[in-house]
Amino acid sequence: MTTLAASKRPAAVSSEELLNPCWAEVTDLREEIDSTFTVWLKFKDPALQKGYAFEPGQFNMLYLPGYGEAAISICSDPEKRDAIGHTVRAVGNVTRAIGRMKKGDEIGLRGPFGTHWPIEQLEGRDILLAAGGIGLPPLRPAVYHILHNRAKYGKVILLYGARSPSDLLYTNEFEAWRKSDIDVQVTVDRADDTWKGQVGVVPLLFYRFRLDPAKTAVMTCGPEIMIRFVVFEALARRIPADRIYVSLERNMKCGQGFCGHCQLGPFFVCKDGPVFPYSVIEPYFGVEEF
Repeated sequence: MTTLAASKRPAAVSSEELLNPCWAEVTDLREEIDSTFTVWLKFKDPALQKGYAFEPGQFNMLYLPGYGEAAISICSDPEKRDAIGHTVRAVGNVTRAIGRMKKGDEIGLRGPFGTHWPIEQLEGRDILLAAGGIGLPPLRPAVYHILHNRAKYGKVILLYGARSPSDLLYTNEFEAWRKSDIDVQVTVDRADDTWKGQVGVVPLLFYRFRLDPAKTAVMTCGPEIMIRFVVFEALARRIPADRIYVSLERNMKCGQGFCGHCQLGPFFVCKDGPVFPYSVIEPYFGVEEF
């Protein structure tokens, strides 16, 4: 059976006090697109900051007293330890309150939690990353890992789409990624007068190139409807289900599988995921009420 990729690296939580946050300071907060921003955090304890490490695809629980806690994927470079980046969409009380924070404000942090992209296990393979909208931040650490170890991978393709050109994240980094031999394909659902690129949904980009099913692995994150069709296109090209990895972010509340909000069949997304081999969750994926 395909196993889930759990991290063995140090965490900013005590194994005896899993629900107690460690305190971090906001070092920067910048708007990326409308209603979406990146907040950079640094632990107040220098030793904790120095020892903190995460794997691409993991998430932290961010806590604001009086507002609550939210699970947010880590979007920064795993090899840069000076601060931890989280790209956040302001859609609820917690995330809106985080968006109003200023440099020097304090926030509670627990993590990192969850399974990760098995990027080191995939060395030697062609890699296809497919993201939609806010699904790119959980994949960006994997992109950074590939950039640091580019010679260890074959062909690397990033498919990324958003509703409109103004909804695209990290566009200022795409040229650097292309210069490092990552084929970045970008599309939007609705173009405007400024857009000269492709129009259409992410899965349609599969028809622009050929994949070698014997070598290729797929990692995808975004709206579940997009993931469903990315998986469909990958399977149609005979890429094995155990080499297709999906990241789900379903209603994660506690990060420990205690509350049950994120249950998917026999799994808790916050504890057993968020990254799953598709072969593991195939019986439950897309099934209503799961």
